[in-house]
Amino acid sequence: MAAQKPSGLGPEFTYDLSPLRKVDAALIHYAEAARVETGMENPRGIALAPGGRIVVAGDKTVRTFDADGKPRSEFATEAEPHAVAADAAGAVYVAMKDHVEVFDAAGKRRAAWGSAGPKSYLTGIAVGESDVFAADAGGRIVLRYDVAGQLVRRIGEKDDATQAPGFIIPSPYFDVALGREGMLWVANPGMRRVECYTYEGDFRFAWGKASMKIEGFCGCCNPTHFTILADGRFVTSEKGLPRVKVYGPEGEFQDVVAAPADFAEGTVGLDLAADAEGRILVLDPHRRQVRIFVHKKAEPKP
Repeated sequence: MAAQKPSGLGPEFTYDLSPLRKVDAALIHYAEAARVETGMENPRGIALAPGGRIVVAGDKTVRTFDADGKPRSEFATEAEPHAVAADAAGAVYVAMKDHVEVFDAAGKRRAAWGSAGPKSYLTGIAVGESDVFAADAGGRIVLRYDVAGQLVRRIGEKDDATQAPGFIIPSPYFDVALGREGMLWVANPGMRRVECYTYEGDFRFAWGKASMKIEGFCGCCNPTHFTILADGRFVTSEKGLPRVKVYGPEGEFQDVVAAPADFAEGTVGLDLAADAEGRILVLDPHRRQVRIFVHKKAEPKP
């Protein structure tokens, strides 16, 4: 990112992030292996469906691709989708601005759930066996639904009794994912960390810190997106300095998937998914592509 100088202030107030775009090559343990053209002007969300199918939502459309990136199917949505998830049977759950819609694997709409409220702005969604969790950036809350669309619980409101700190959402990026052992993980971007809750809404612990160093999250509100690998490790993405990193199951920094130099300056909205083989899928809205990264140890030898 180019240096930015606030009007009327001297050079000592210049905020220059350009040195931070450089990342030590020894920390980058992934390489880009493939790209999938979404064919969308504004791709917003990515998910994986059974069989490794890639699901991309945007432009009032949901498109699916085979694991190797070949187009498979698509269907239209009446409104602009903000986020997408798929269940074990292949049903697709689409978060619109204020509600969730459910489609079967063939793209037929099965349900449109009620509005979450006039201030609602859904930006993330995760689906389990019998629960659906929607991250509402407008309401600064996670909404837990049953699979029939009935609201079960509101999770994450500030509560001294449960030690829940409350979510700080300065910009419309707020993500949620399901981990192992029935744990719910939520990004708290204003606090630059990822938090763990039970499905009942009890706060357990958090990891992450505000820092300009590579192991931390900088800016006003990061991470913007995250996903969880099969072994419990986390993959995060950021805006301001667009980059993708891997953290261990306890939140310890491990390595870099993609550095800021791998993205256009100003890129935001790097949604993430990870498949059973450990491939990391990054939705790059600037290039309108799904970019697939693999660990360098897993790269095929020439």
